[in-house]
Amino acid sequence: MALFHKILIANRGEIALRIQRACRELGIPTVAVHSTADATAMHVRLADESVCIGPPSARESYLNIPAILSAAAITGADAIHPGYGFLSENARFAEMVEAHGLTFIGPSPAHIRMMGDKIAAKTAMAGLGVPLVPGSDGAVADLDDAREVAGRIGYPVLIKAAAGGGGRGMKVAASEASLEEAWRVARTEAASAFGNDQVYLEKYLDQPRHIELQVLADGHGHVVHFGERDCSLQRRHQKLLEEAGSPVLDAAARDALGARVTTALSRLGYRNAGTLEFLYQDGQFAFIEMNTRLQVEHPVSELIAGIDLVKEQIRLAAGEPLGYTQADIHFSGHAIECRINAEDPVTFSPTPGRVNVFHPPGGPGVRVDSALYAGYTVPPYYDSLVAKLIVHAPSRAEAIARLARALDEFVIDGIKTTLSLHQRIVRDREFLAGEYTIHWLERFVESE
Repeated sequence: MALFHKILIANRGEIALRIQRACRELGIPTVAVHSTADATAMHVRLADESVCIGPPSARESYLNIPAILSAAAITGADAIHPGYGFLSENARFAEMVEAHGLTFIGPSPAHIRMMGDKIAAKTAMAGLGVPLVPGSDGAVADLDDAREVAGRIGYPVLIKAAAGGGGRGMKVAASEASLEEAWRVARTEAASAFGNDQVYLEKYLDQPRHIELQVLADGHGHVVHFGERDCSLQRRHQKLLEEAGSPVLDAAARDALGARVTTALSRLGYRNAGTLEFLYQDGQFAFIEMNTRLQVEHPVSELIAGIDLVKEQIRLAAGEPLGYTQADIHFSGHAIECRINAEDPVTFSPTPGRVNVFHPPGGPGVRVDSALYAGYTVPPYYDSLVAKLIVHAPSRAEAIARLARALDEFVIDGIKTTLSLHQRIVRDREFLAGEYTIHWLERFVESE
């Protein structure tokens, strides 16, 4: 008997295809929803059924909750997978899905809401014994409050939107003289981007790594992790390349972090997939946020652990227990993912348009997650990610060699992409040595 009768995928592009493939292997029919701009998209062409839910604007289509719920009703879907982005971390959407008698394939609305508020998330994690970056206990009420906190934790400080993400509403104040301007701009950006101008302060770490831990939980106290991912290669707080595991962590550090995190989430009663993100500097971890959804970079964890995370999400949402413990999970080799964006590799301006040739690389240990095909026109309305190139090999050195070879084979003609940027990164001496932090890529790009 199938876990679900039919799953509606409330997303587009490569992640919609990724979920479709997992559903097909589980014997579950799928429904694709799409905007008019995506009528010929691959996720629409390969789904069992499809429903147009609005015009090109994401607000009128992929963020249109009534249209998505109506599509589920008319097709007889009994579950909805949100993928990542769009409505994946919208607690109200999850509540409405459940209120309509459908299953939301993800965490509970309460946990989505808790972790979506960065202040509430930090408070909860601190109470569960997870280490934090030194900072304010909650939102700073005014500039005087901000000055007091900054004086206590020491400059430089990072001002962050409570409801933020993606680098919006985030400013650095190097000294008291620059605090007022940074505080004002951060609040203005937060209000504009999230409808909430609350901000909080953290100590600004000068050379941290961005380390995250992938988890699955069944809601009954059983939680496992799938190792760490090093996501330090970022430009303007947007990840471009991820590794599993990190070049700077050993098994002891991984196990210690994993034990602390899984214990905390077990006490929280968390269910389904999630990722906890940390800054790591001078041998210390500091929690910054939790993403209550599947991550773009989930394939690297899948490859080192040999577990299909999307299938597991579906099984957990259907009420199945995990069925295995941490001791059953064995990590093998090293995996790296490159995010290929439809962007100019120098200016990073979006480059939508027609793809004339699409030739993905192949060979042992090479995976490409993409919804591109020759003749497809990349629309200008959505995120610029068009492909993910993932490699797996017995060691990091072998994975990098495999990645360099695969990047050289990859052909996307007709639009500019960031392929050439990745080709330069994987041949850089510091990257080869694993000597990079979250600030490294900005300097690398500027030096080109």
